[in-house]
Amino acid sequence: MSTEVTSEIAPAPAPAPAPALQRPHPLRMLAADEIRAARKVLADAGLVSDSTRFSYFMLREPDKSEVLAWESADSAPQPAREVTVLLTDLATGSVVETHVDLDAQVMTLCRAVDTASEGFGPTLDEDFVVADDIVKAHPAWVAAIAKRGVTDLDTVRTVPLSAGVFGYADEVGRRVFRVLAFQQRYPTDSVWAHPIDGVVAHVDIDARKVLRVVETGIEHVPDESGDYLDPAVRGPERTTLKPIEITQPEGVSFSLEDGILEWQGWRVRVGFNGREGLTLHQIGFSDAGVVRPIVYRASVSEMVVNYGDPTPTHAWQNYFDVGEYQFGRLANSLELGCDCLGEIRYVDATVVSDLGEPVVIKNAICIHEEDAGILWKHNDGFSGTKETRRQRRLVVSFFVTVGNYDYGFYWHLYLDGTMQLECKATGIVFTSGHDGATEYATKLAPGLGAPVHQHMFCARLDMTIDGVRNHVDELDVQRVPTSETNAWGNALTRTRTRLARESEAQRLAVQDLGRVWSIESDERTNRVGEPTAFVLYPEGRPPLLAADDASARRRAGFASKHLWVTRYDRDELWAAGYTVNQHPGGAGLPAYAAADRSIDGQDIVVWHTFGLTHFPRLEDWPIMPVDYAGFTLKPHGFFDRNPTLDVPATIGPACHDHADHHGHGQAHGGHGGAHSTQHTHGA
Repeated sequence: MSTEVTSEIAPAPAPAPAPALQRPHPLRMLAADEIRAARKVLADAGLVSDSTRFSYFMLREPDKSEVLAWESADSAPQPAREVTVLLTDLATGSVVETHVDLDAQVMTLCRAVDTASEGFGPTLDEDFVVADDIVKAHPAWVAAIAKRGVTDLDTVRTVPLSAGVFGYADEVGRRVFRVLAFQQRYPTDSVWAHPIDGVVAHVDIDARKVLRVVETGIEHVPDESGDYLDPAVRGPERTTLKPIEITQPEGVSFSLEDGILEWQGWRVRVGFNGREGLTLHQIGFSDAGVVRPIVYRASVSEMVVNYGDPTPTHAWQNYFDVGEYQFGRLANSLELGCDCLGEIRYVDATVVSDLGEPVVIKNAICIHEEDAGILWKHNDGFSGTKETRRQRRLVVSFFVTVGNYDYGFYWHLYLDGTMQLECKATGIVFTSGHDGATEYATKLAPGLGAPVHQHMFCARLDMTIDGVRNHVDELDVQRVPTSETNAWGNALTRTRTRLARESEAQRLAVQDLGRVWSIESDERTNRVGEPTAFVLYPEGRPPLLAADDASARRRAGFASKHLWVTRYDRDELWAAGYTVNQHPGGAGLPAYAAADRSIDGQDIVVWHTFGLTHFPRLEDWPIMPVDYAGFTLKPHGFFDRNPTLDVPATIGPACHDHADHHGHGQAHGGHGGAHSTQHTHGA
């Protein structure tokens, strides 16, 4: 290499124009410095001491109207950046709801929570250690454990669980846990194989005392191992599975920049918080260069796991995994090749510890695209064409571990505008000491049972189908009696019922009616003059099955219906209410809908409850293969035609053939066509 020196001095390049400053989006995820700033505001206000715990901490999203106005005009004011924080004082037992304006660095709300009527925040990390210490120092509990043959407390693993509300006067306004116990006989032993059943301690965690020890007649500890990693249990690993490799040699088809995910017409803002976990914002689809809004915000608002064993040591088991345990804080750090396959983009999430400090969860969100089978296909005997196109979907997911169970939440966006949520349940079924004579549990192994239970999820879908003014119609299929106009009795149709008020929009899915709900725009029509719409297709499995007067039903009222529709309110986010833990019931959706607001042509939120009723199988032990629950949102007149006609045939000429096949005996009419010659129906 040579270097040439000249006597001329090159002119300095003209300065590049300064890039336009990008305004920070009001819905961007909370950053660590914002968390620290909010904590300082609360500390300066005298609300933070050594005994203070930050129970909830999340962005208080601006009102939708403010965000949309800000996006539509550069001159619109920036919406205030706020957080909402629930503080628990372990020394005094007080709970305070606060709001902090991050821009002004001031507290804008400080409200004392009446814990007797409103409940508490979620469980704290330290509660599990404290409860263990309390029960292991209590003579009656230790004696009850010894009665079941366990005297080495170092092998006992306690499981402190949210208590619910069951009429105990000494639990009102107190943070209470119900503590079950399991035995772990060696470090990698599965504790769930050895429940020390028949005994439960009710613990006042702040007073550090056992309120009562409840026993039943079950006094054995199941002995058989459930260590699914032990070769003696597992058996030799199979050797016949060949590798599957997923590659995208030209890279992915999506982009992710500043929280905005774009893929094949879809546009989504990705969010995350410590309570719900993954949230999707401003989901839209680009049509002729214009992004048309569909869903303003989508999340799993709440989940309840209701157990169906009525014995005293299990009848109280109903856990609200979002409100009482916080999905987001329990998110897994995902690993390539294990949790996600293919060309992956990960997103870290920042949540907040009990002490109010930011905590980063690496690889909390997984984004990838995957083949999803046939998109559309037809061999046309008249034109001689045969065409096949492959479907593809974008997957945005995260996984959480809540005690014995693990849940994956997979949002799927398809090329044709379909949107799905698929929830995956795996992990280990909660176990009990099966006494051989109960209809409320499955016997898994000698002396070991798994109570029947339900996993009920509630998705909150803040809809904006082509604008903020929407309505919901309930569609049922209907048989048509034989008549002069239906002489052959073959007619079928469907009924359409407008859900006009919140009191009318508390609905159950009905499978034999094919019931679906059409969410329609009041601001745009399609080419045939009908409102543009997306239709919610439920799975229609059983709703909450607890008795009408059960505590679980009072507290999980949302799960009694498959569909609720409410008027949009900035702070109405929680299907079971804001402070779920030990709330006596009636909060959340029942309270929101009690206002009976109009929802016809209004800014509405659709809430959909779905889930699993789980009678455990032998095949679910000692670790459970994934089971699935979810729902589908499909465009129905949102587009003027199939939006995937432009998808190319990408897998060789066999998928794309315009050869002339006329006259070769391959022509068919539609359904009922005949070989060799072209027939019309009835010919």
